Amino acid sequence: MKKRKITVEDLNAEQLEKELRRTRYRHRFLLTLKSTMFSLVIVAAVAVLIATLAMPVLRIYGNSMEPNLKEGQMVAAVKTSNITSGDLVAFYFGNKLLVKRCIAGPGDWINIDDDGTVYVNDKRLDEPYVSEKSLGQCDLNFPYQVPESHYFLMGDHRSTSVDSRSSVVGSIAEEQIVGRIVFRVWPLSEFGMLTNES
Repeated sequence: MKKRKITVEDLNAEQLEKELRRTRYRHRFLLTLKSTMFSLVIVAAVAVLIATLAMPVLRIYGNSMEPNLKEGQMVAAVKTSNITSGDLVAFYFGNKLLVKRCIAGPGDWINIDDDGTVYVNDKRLDEPYVSEKSLGQCDLNFPYQVPESHYFLMGDHRSTSVDSRSSVVGSIAEEQIVGRIVFRVWPLSEFGMLTNES
């Protein structure tokens, strides 16, 4: 038996009103869905741009920055060319992104005693962020002058960190620097600003 197509004439006024409401609701729902999806795409794109261009988020690997930064923690960096002694710095080395602490800037003279005490321009460096001093993996001849447009960076866990004390790494050029680490974002229990003392 062939089904007869229902036309508008066949519908009574109540059924017609119900169908119009359903159609309007569906239309509003689709518009809202499109608008929401568009907004989410825009927010995601802006977040990606901010994360890659202005404030990269990095994960810590290894123990070279202990006790202040531990493996698995996530930190955010701010892109800046204003790097000073004591700042935590993210930089490219080879194809890796590393985090170390700025000890001295361009033109500064570095000297490190056998016990690991660091001097910058003949002044002993106050390092509250270091729990144990060590000369570590050092093959530089001291005193050492940091070249122009370079920074001398060291890890906080001095006995294990491979850093500017090693000729393999050396001083880090300005163009290698991604930015200054400003706060810890993970774990949430330790979320907060990072200072030159931590």
